[in-house]
Amino acid sequence: MYRVFESLDALVTIVEEARSVPMTSNCVVPRGDVLELLDDVREAFPGELDDAQDVLDRRDDVVADAEREAEETRSAATSEAEETLQNSRTEAERLVSEAQEEAARTLAEARHEAERTVAEGRRQYAELTDRSRDEAERMTHAGRVAHDRLVADGQNEQARLVTQSEVVRAAHGESARIVDGAHAEADRQRRECDAYVDSTLGELENALNGALGTISRGRSQIWRNGAPQQQQQQYQQQQQQQAQFSGRSGTGMDLID
Repeated sequence: MYRVFESLDALVTIVEEARSVPMTSNCVVPRGDVLELLDDVREAFPGELDDAQDVLDRRDDVVADAEREAEETRSAATSEAEETLQNSRTEAERLVSEAQEEAARTLAEARHEAERTVAEGRRQYAELTDRSRDEAERMTHAGRVAHDRLVADGQNEQARLVTQSEVVRAAHGESARIVDGAHAEADRQRRECDAYVDSTLGELENALNGALGTISRGRSQIWRNGAPQQQQQQYQQQQQQQAQFSGRSGTGMDLID
């Protein structure tokens, strides 16, 4: 291609340096030089231009072939796409089926594991329940033993306290007997003292009654010998009061009270 450009540049130079034809825009160029340069240009053109010309000459056939090939390619692509789509659907259905089978298998395993866990939990619950029941029975038995022991100790302590209370009761009885004896002795001494006082007061009363009788008789004699009427009434009242005083008991106990 570089030779082509050189030949074309030489042709341009020849045309520019050619002699002009007077009164016209034409020029006179050397024919041999121009033809030689044109031959060089022809020889310098690559063979692809001939092929390109052939292609241009066969354009309709090439376009038809291209369209036919494009249609075949499109059909093949459509078929391949449909086949790929069908394969994708088949693969998707297979994957879905496998996923469903895997899910079912996983669900079955989960259910089995859950049932095993529940069974294990029930077994442990039964073991714990039995162990708790045994422990409760053991503690109940121990509590009953301790209760019986405490009851026995309490009964023994109660018997001991009862024994001590009998001693205390006997002491209380003895003290009550002593107190009753003291009260009886005090009552006896009081009765004796009362009898002595009563005897003494009786003797005093007799002496006083004798003295009062003597005094009364003397006063009566005086009043009968000429006392005024008013003084006689007073004397009679005094006699009545003295008679009431003298006739209360005659034992002297009224004076003591």
